[in-house]
Amino acid sequence: MKVVLLKDVKGTGKKGEIKEVADGFAKNFLLKNGAARVADASAVNENKFQKDAQAYHKQQEFLAAKALAKEIEGKSVTMKIKCGENGKTFGSVTSKEVADALEKVGVKLDKKKIELKEPIKAVGTYSVTAKIYPQVQANFSVSVEAL
Repeated sequence: MKVVLLKDVKGTGKKGEIKEVADGFAKNFLLKNGAARVADASAVNENKFQKDAQAYHKQQEFLAAKALAKEIEGKSVTMKIKCGENGKTFGSVTSKEVADALEKVGVKLDKKKIELKEPIKAVGTYSVTAKIYPQVQANFSVSVEAL
């Protein structure tokens, strides 16, 4: 019996796949538990439309990520932080502080997407990478100045 899986089923397949399974397995487990429905013409057509919609949304997210990366690329952000003698900071600059500084210059970016190679604990200019989307990243610089 052909079924369209509505949920991931271990050993059978992933959500949205059309699978040929044993009649008993389909009737007694998949259909009964709502994990699948019979693959008639309307179910197959609906499944196709859902896959097309998902592909479209992924493409739109990718394009938005590329636009954001283009906007961030090459930007420079200046941050002022309390320092002691020798240019050593009290504490370190975190990705949240970098995200807040980016927001002040008009770029909204989640702190989880900012990758600091090492914690910023001294005055200077640092290169920072933002991983916006898989295969989309942007580099910008962060200048840390003493108060």
